[in-house]
Amino acid sequence: MKQSQLKLFTFLALLLAPLLLLAHGVSQSDQEVLSNGGLLAYIFVGAKHMLTGYDHLLFLAGVIFYLKNFKDIVRFITVFTIGHSITLIGATYLGIKADEHLIDAVIALSVLYKGFENLDGFKYFFKTTSPNLLFMVFVFGLIHGFGLSTRLQSFDLGQGQFLLKIISFNIGVELGQVLALIPIVFIISKWKKWKSYQVFYKSVNWFLIFAGIGLFFFQMYGYYYGH
Repeated sequence: MKQSQLKLFTFLALLLAPLLLLAHGVSQSDQEVLSNGGLLAYIFVGAKHMLTGYDHLLFLAGVIFYLKNFKDIVRFITVFTIGHSITLIGATYLGIKADEHLIDAVIALSVLYKGFENLDGFKYFFKTTSPNLLFMVFVFGLIHGFGLSTRLQSFDLGQGQFLLKIISFNIGVELGQVLALIPIVFIISKWKKWKSYQVFYKSVNWFLIFAGIGLFFFQMYGYYYGH
């Protein structure tokens, strides 16, 4: 890794590391908002959850690096949205749960995967092409949605309007996702015009790899020692 890449990588790590460890936690204040509010409260908490869900956003940032135009961005984000909506709504409605540390560990691996793929890891290490990206985005969308469902099921949703509450939370997630992606798309698209783009590209994707590894071990530590 060149010195310029290392400097940018170090800056990103120092900037985002504290936030990554606090990604989309379930707070008592959120529970109070849901308990005292109506369906709009679920939209609000869903949006907040996605805006602070740095593992989700890091994965999406990695996807956007690969895309060439706005049409591609819409297509891939739509597939990701369909994937996570299926498991968020379905798993929550059916009461299907998983340990939050384990599902977040898998989500961390999706971040690692995207950085690895963007740096041509499959070509250099396995002498093969990477799996179809659209399919993988859908699969990871399902996994990310299950993580979102696990978080939602940590709340007391009460008895009334159960399905509408789930759908409202999902709508909030979509709104939060759009709000978060706007600056990410803007920064990446603008940086492509600068000479330093290759340094930026490699630094960010190396950061995705190390962030994915760090988050994975953090979640596995929580699984083994946090119960």
